[in-house]
Amino acid sequence: MRFLRLISGLTLAFTLQAQAAIPVEQYTQYLPTGTSLAFLAEKVGSQEPLVNYHGEQMALPASTMKIFTALSALLELGKDFRFQTTFETSGKISNGTLQGDLVARFAGDPSFTRQDLRAMVSSLKKQGITHIDGNLVIDTSVFASHDAAPGWPWNDLTQCFDAPPGAAIIDKNCFSVALYSADTPGKNAYIRIASYYPAHMFSEVRTIAPDSGEGQYCELDVVPGELNRYTLTGCLRKRADPLPLAFAVQNGAAWAGEILRDELHQADIDYSGHLLRRTQPTPPATLLASHDSAPLHDLLHHMLKVSDNMYADTIFRTIGHHYFNVPGTYRAGSDAVRRILREKAGIDLGNTVQMDGSGLSRHDLVSPATMMQALQYIGKNDSTLDFISMLPLSGHDGTLQYRGGLHEAGVDGKLSAKTGSLQGVYNLAGFLTTASGTRVAFVQYLSGYAVPPQDQRTRRAPLVRFESRLYRDLYQQY
Repeated sequence: MRFLRLISGLTLAFTLQAQAAIPVEQYTQYLPTGTSLAFLAEKVGSQEPLVNYHGEQMALPASTMKIFTALSALLELGKDFRFQTTFETSGKISNGTLQGDLVARFAGDPSFTRQDLRAMVSSLKKQGITHIDGNLVIDTSVFASHDAAPGWPWNDLTQCFDAPPGAAIIDKNCFSVALYSADTPGKNAYIRIASYYPAHMFSEVRTIAPDSGEGQYCELDVVPGELNRYTLTGCLRKRADPLPLAFAVQNGAAWAGEILRDELHQADIDYSGHLLRRTQPTPPATLLASHDSAPLHDLLHHMLKVSDNMYADTIFRTIGHHYFNVPGTYRAGSDAVRRILREKAGIDLGNTVQMDGSGLSRHDLVSPATMMQALQYIGKNDSTLDFISMLPLSGHDGTLQYRGGLHEAGVDGKLSAKTGSLQGVYNLAGFLTTASGTRVAFVQYLSGYAVPPQDQRTRRAPLVRFESRLYRDLYQQY
């Protein structure tokens, strides 16, 4: 009996030891000097932390902010919500002529394409319209104020992942060009841009010799002008192949207007007025044609899987527009998200700073404890929200398909989480199904990550070592 009791005691002691908090401090030795870490893990449905390492520490959330955006959108707009882009008029159609303005009312649909617009123009043609005796009006009144949020880095603003999320979006408001070096060093490189892009790009890029010492410090810069005119400056080493580049459209309304004008021309529909922009809300007029986006749940699936910033911020501004019934702004979106989460999910954002819906802003601040509130709500209500399936799945898809540390941890297919990456920031927030079948919610906020210049080629190696050990033990112990 004493032997059996001894065995039972040892078993219990082993179990208790196995359930002890994993030693996060031991894993931080693998991170570069000066790295800041905050980590929190809880079983779904439990408020007792399994691991709490600076869980109240404020940090840059980066793209984990999209969790707040997506959850608020589901609660406020509903999973079946669709963006609607319309053609409207206050005039009438007579003998093939639309007697009045054609109003293209854009609603901030981030998925809207030129093909969608072409189908709407085709609908006009089917109604017998060949001439518009009036203006083309681009209505962007659903949103107001700046299309860029406070705290967005200036040097990202012309890159496609940071395209301004305005009301008028066509083909993600991004265009590509090819930069060709001149045959002779000292002369300007030249640019080729496809004719279907309503943008103008000018080159002031100087070609230098391939072996020029100046080459290592050559930088290209793009200077936006009015009506989507851009000047590219800097220098480029002479090369055989063109350099592919892509740029974000800075004036979405002008971009949409030029594309609409071209599509009307291609359909043999002319107009007698001017191309105008309308920014003040007006009542809907007679509907001529419309396009509905995919349901919100499908849009959020794309947004979370690939971390699409434009989707996040147009949805964010739409939440503000819908909740307050005012033109969508970043401030309205922030206030609406805070109220929606408190009123409909019991989530208190507290001292969270939310400047946007994407997490691009360097002003954003969230603690793991606050993010955990959202994860717990999602975990307990996922049967109705169907949220976790929208998150990237480790080793399988989205931004977690090739996360080396998680692969080495042996959690491929077991971990679903939103990533968050900025310069020096490597965040994760989501769910892990452990070896025992327990669903654990966790938040990793890691910032200040930097390696010496000589280690840049392997700069992620410390991260891999850290995450492989942390998530392996989290998976095995709980």
